[in-house]
Amino acid sequence: MIRSIPAAIACVVLLAVAVARAGDTVPRMLSVDYASIVSRGDLHYDKPAERSEAGMPIGNGRMGTLVWTTPAALRMQINRVDVFSIDSATHSFPRPHTDYASGCGYVDVQFDDDVFGASEFKQDLSIYDGLMSVRGGGVSVRVLAVNDGDVIAIEIDDQRPQLRPINIDLRMLRSGQQYIRGTPNDFVRQHASVVQTNAHTATSKMGIRDGRIVLTQDFREADFHDGSAVVIGVVGREGKASYYNESTVRLAAAAGKGNFTVLIASAASFDAKEDVAAMAVKQLDGVADFEQLLARNQKWWHDFWSKSFIRLHSDDGDADYVAANYAYFLYVMASSSRGGDYPARFGGMIWYSNGDMRAWGSQYWWANQSCYYNGLAPTNHFELMDPLLAMYFKMHDACGTAAKQQWGSSGIWIPETTFFNGPDKLSDDLAAEMQDLYLLRKPWKDRSEKFIDYAQTVQSFNSRWNWISQSGKWELGRWIAEDKGAPPFGHVTHIFGTTAKIAKLYWQRYEYTQDVAWLRDRAYPMLKGAVEFYRNFPNLKKEADGKYHINHTNSNEPAWGVRDSDEDMSAMRGVVGPCIRASEILGVDESMRSTWQEFLQNLAPIPTSDLPDAMKPQNYDGPAIWVKGLYPAAKEAAGGPDSNTSPEFDFELCTLESSDEKMRAIANATFDRAFHDNAIGPETHVATLSRLPIAAAMLGRADAVRYLLPSQLRADDAARNSAPGVMRNRMSLREGPGATDCQRLGRVAEALHFALLHSSAAAPGGEPVIRIAPALPKQWDADFTLLARGNFLVTASIEKGLIRGVEIESQSGGECRIRNPWIDKPLALYVNGQKIREVSDALLKIPTSKGDVLKLRPGSARLVQKKAA
Repeated sequence: MIRSIPAAIACVVLLAVAVARAGDTVPRMLSVDYASIVSRGDLHYDKPAERSEAGMPIGNGRMGTLVWTTPAALRMQINRVDVFSIDSATHSFPRPHTDYASGCGYVDVQFDDDVFGASEFKQDLSIYDGLMSVRGGGVSVRVLAVNDGDVIAIEIDDQRPQLRPINIDLRMLRSGQQYIRGTPNDFVRQHASVVQTNAHTATSKMGIRDGRIVLTQDFREADFHDGSAVVIGVVGREGKASYYNESTVRLAAAAGKGNFTVLIASAASFDAKEDVAAMAVKQLDGVADFEQLLARNQKWWHDFWSKSFIRLHSDDGDADYVAANYAYFLYVMASSSRGGDYPARFGGMIWYSNGDMRAWGSQYWWANQSCYYNGLAPTNHFELMDPLLAMYFKMHDACGTAAKQQWGSSGIWIPETTFFNGPDKLSDDLAAEMQDLYLLRKPWKDRSEKFIDYAQTVQSFNSRWNWISQSGKWELGRWIAEDKGAPPFGHVTHIFGTTAKIAKLYWQRYEYTQDVAWLRDRAYPMLKGAVEFYRNFPNLKKEADGKYHINHTNSNEPAWGVRDSDEDMSAMRGVVGPCIRASEILGVDESMRSTWQEFLQNLAPIPTSDLPDAMKPQNYDGPAIWVKGLYPAAKEAAGGPDSNTSPEFDFELCTLESSDEKMRAIANATFDRAFHDNAIGPETHVATLSRLPIAAAMLGRADAVRYLLPSQLRADDAARNSAPGVMRNRMSLREGPGATDCQRLGRVAEALHFALLHSSAAAPGGEPVIRIAPALPKQWDADFTLLARGNFLVTASIEKGLIRGVEIESQSGGECRIRNPWIDKPLALYVNGQKIREVSDALLKIPTSKGDVLKLRPGSARLVQKKAA
């Protein structure tokens, strides 16, 4: 029987709050050695990186680089999250994989001596301090990214017996001399280079300002403009600036023994009137010496790490391996996604090292992007999510226009693949034809010449045009696009669940922070936009069975044009409840709540293998499992849900809190079927993007979690397309050349959070309930502090399968709902250090005020502080 804390106990709790406030000194359950725990994620190289993509990452969330070496040089490519060469209005890059973003310039620190080819070479990255160091051949270098300014600082300590100048070269990413009518006829004399691609120009220009070297970039097409600048100066050594060649400007630091500092600043702006070089120069004003920068950075990073942590250990080392990768993942995110309005893109992030070369261009793919962001909330680091949420909210209006123009619906439609500024506005006649074609109201063969001609100039990776194949052809000097065989469908043309998945993150941020202003200003417009898009979508109708069915949509990338796709049926269930709840909290749209409730209650079921017309596996006769959709289909993909998206789990429709036993049986059967009912063990393969480890954790399947998490970290599909597999910097090139990624680290982090701490509700929008270590393998010991819904900061310690104790800090107040970690056995409840009493209820509902600290102990166990290291 599930019971809440008795009213009498609740009164005692409130009395304890009045007697002993959390502001008083309350000894904490764990004494945490953050440095020891975090440093297990450090990188250590005893030989140079074998390729640039294996360099060590340094960044401040907006600006970053990999750092690698060649025998005589330290090398970087400066990248920024807010540098884009094109936007959604482009018609200059119709060929796939040709557009680019982020890159600002190459930086080479040349030592004129093979200092990094020596046997004593060492390169290390301290993620606890945010500091990279490399040494060899009489030279020691330390590198950091300044957190309170867009500057990378390099300290060089030259102790070579034979002193030589050290040259810092700033190089263009692209250079070439093209005649462009109406422009100056000698770019070389201006130290500039212009590369024109159809209507697009990319101008790179070198300069020297007050002894500092400068490289600017200017990107233009029609009304679009973006510009960037990199400025480099030296401190502590005399420097001489010069133009080294047509694409390189050099700053020569005079020969001398001892330390000096190289400062690399960057800036970017969409305003064509802005002097971006001056913006970058300003970043260098008042920059302190390296030791002061390091001290400030260390303070920032140490504060960052203190907001949450996970320590794991197992005798076989797998748990330790998972924890090291987890810490490293948080370092990568803090270095590439913080403090700006744009997130790092999934492939490449801000770790590009090959100039403009990259697979998949410059757009954002949500299935990939989600790997990094879906699981961040429990880390208590919303600053890492903010750039993503800022970008998608900025495109809200564009997505509203697209919903109306392209689909004849209301609300917003966020494409699965999109440019940073969202879908481009179409002409009325083109939009009307597209709507008729894409909703299957007009035969494809009857499309107009205008539509055909327009489609030859667009980006085929964009969801709107993704019926176009990558494999076009040249005819008489013109690129001819070809379709994928089932137009208007393509891999991502008719994916609608993305809108709901992104809207869910805005709601999630509210659930975890209880920030009502955020709910009102950001989350609710996104939730309502997602719900209203679905509710008004022309191919969603209430049919004779009284249920709402949706036709001609995709189940992620594999299945096209299906009926009642699992993606859409899950997405609608995932956002309608939160939208209603948000409306209640804010006291708005009361008249819509009954409409939304009726819609939710009468949705057709998520498709299962036992339904007529189910797209089930061939000859399948096992228990009911979820499937991608129902026939008819433009392109079938029989089988269970796409494991890369697993929408039923993405929206937390089935967790340990779910009361629907039938759904839980389907969920477990679907999970088993994903592994073809084979036993899960050390050799079980898990793909990079797979959400199956997350599903295992959500279902409480600790034995599966034990093997799936380390397996995903070692994912062998990271070596596809002749890529090198997982590199020494824990990144891979799974997505192709130039598209450095660590997607699998984000997936494992999300799964690990669910294994350690559930705070799901019985259904989306419901009241969350905390569970401690519901899917932690019994072979793994753990200490952690993570954030739960309700803004409860939860600390727990587990040893040899036993939960030693739980501590909960209420950061917003409100009722804390938690399952008894000792399952109906007595527990001792303390509030602000005062023991309330012992209880054995299965479900505790504890009233709290902001700042209260709750402690739960098994039986009559004493409060004894433990060291976590």
